[in-house]
Formats: sequence, C-alpha cells, structure tokens
Amino acid sequence: MIDTIYVEEGVATHPLTESILGRFRDAVTVPVTRYGEVFNRNHQSLRLQKAKPSLILAEKLGNQVLPAPEGYGIGSGKNFYFSHVLNCLCDCRYCFLQGMYRSAHYVLFVNYEDFQETIASTLDADPDQDVYFFSGYDGDSLALDAITGFVDSFVPLFARHPRAFLELQTKSATIRSLLQHEPGDNVVVAFSFAPNAAGKALEHGVPPLEARVSAMQKLTERGYRLGLRFDPLLYTTGYREQYQELFEAIFPRLEIASLHSVSFGPFRVPRDYFQRMAKLYPEERLFAGIEPSGPMVSYPPELEAEMRSYCEAELKLFVPAEILFPCRV
Repeated sequence: MIDTIYVEEGVATHPLTESILGRFRDAVTVPVTRYGEVFNRNHQSLRLQKAKPSLILAEKLGNQVLPAPEGYGIGSGKNFYFSHVLNCLCDCRYCFLQGMYRSAHYVLFVNYEDFQETIASTLDADPDQDVYFFSGYDGDSLALDAITGFVDSFVPLFARHPRAFLELQTKSATIRSLLQHEPGDNVVVAFSFAPNAAGKALEHGVPPLEARVSAMQKLTERGYRLGLRFDPLLYTTGYREQYQELFEAIFPRLEIASLHSVSFGPFRVPRDYFQRMAKLYPEERLFAGIEPSGPMVSYPPELEAEMRSYCEAELKLFVPAEILFPCRV
C-alpha cells in the first residue's frame, strides 16, 4: 500500500513513527526537515500521485485545534476542528482538498499528545457548556485508521471528558477499532453519502453503500451514535429520484433513535480551489456549466434553493426536524 515514507527529522524517534515504520519495513524511508518540502513543493502532479500516494510523518507545530468556520456545526455554540491527517484515501471529484493541496500524499501528524493537550485546554476554556470537536475536515477520520491508530488514541480521551463531543467524519467502512471501545454518548460517527449514480461517477475508492450501511448497523448494535451527512448535494437531471432512492436505502435499515444528527448542504468551494479542480479534470462533467462569479462557487441560487427544499422535505419524512441541520458553509 505504501512504498515510500517521508519522515521529519523531529519525529524520527516518536513512538508512533517507529510503530508505523516497523509495519512497513519494505517501504523506502526518506528523511526531511519539514513536511512542506515534499507536500508543498511546486510542479507536482496531484492527479498522478493519486494513483500511488506516499506517506509523510510529521509534527503539527501549533494550531492543533482551530475554530470551525461560521455555520459549520451541529447545534452547539462552540465548534472546533482538528486534523491529524491531511488528504484522503478516496478520490472524490467534488472534494475541495484537490483544490486546496498541491500534493496527493498523505500527511500524518504523529504528535497526538499535543493534539490531546490542546483539546483539553480548549475544553477547559469553556467550563459551562458542551464543546464539539470535528475530525475529518482535511482528511477522512477513519479510512487510514489501520495505519494511524487514531481511534485507539482519541476515543478513550473523549470518554474522560463527557462535555467534549467528538465527531468522526468518514466515507469509509473501517470500524474495527471503534467496535473494540466502549462507546460514549459524546462520540458521533458521521457517514457521508451521495446517490448511487453520482457516487459511482464521482467517488472513486469509496466503499459501496451496502458496506457503509452494514458498518453503521454494527456501530448501532455496539451503542454508538451516528451522523448522516448528505453534503454536498449533487445535481443531475434525475436528482429527485436519486436522492429519494438513497434515503430509502438508508433510513429504514437504521434505528432512528441511534441518530445524533442529519445534515445536508450544497456543493460549494472557494473560487481558486474550483479553478484548480477544473484544471485537474477538464473532462469532468460535474464542473461543466458552473461559472465562478464570486469568492465561492456553487450551483445557481435558484437551483441550490430547489435542491435544499426538496431534500429537506424528503428527509423530514424519515427523521424528526430537531436532528435535521442544513449546512450553511
């Protein structure tokens, strides 16, 4: 899976680094001073790298926890995010990461202890309310868990802090580590979905719907709370029928009481990211007819409003309104 591993000199003897290198003994190891030497260098081909990404082991220096963008959250007034990994195992054509990064390599920040200390101090700064921490904003929370050991390091942390809520955002079905932990009400496993036709065309490397629904059922049986994320809403001429089919394939197979939240939101990316994405995949039909006209790129306002209205009405047929959240970001 991984042929080349770049290792920052500062984390060469970190226990997680040594553990990963021990499991990939055949990989070529390349020392670097800082991960940006590889990840941010000019004249890279993200499209080519996607076929065989390398792994970069690095240290996150500062800003381990950041305030979530305005409008990003599920009902709490205090929302933060943190990224232990940059980039994703999957290759989704609509993903903003392809416009944000120059490289397709995976970056893993191995200094989990610093993330955990910052999470604890962020929580202590708001002693009178619940605080939400989102993982998976800059990369899938679970897809690389067999390598990162992220679940084993962070789920026990949140078990010790009941006021802190952890949302693990994922498109994967990698749940083995989660099933080995006693779930708390403050850990939410949030799965993202697109209609089947759009998924096959645009979500390369994403496990089939059936595998992810099965994973959700196992998590529910174990006692985990689930989130469902229909974001971004993707337009095709038959989007109504496709989203109706998607909702009917998911909700009847889940215990509604196990759902923490359901959210939906439009396709929307920063203008400069979109331009890079369109340049990477000029043949991609998803980008056809979308003309950047401001700092954010999305569908025409009337189409976006129509899709929002339709999907919200359909979702209310399956879940109570109090756990339904439109995403405004």
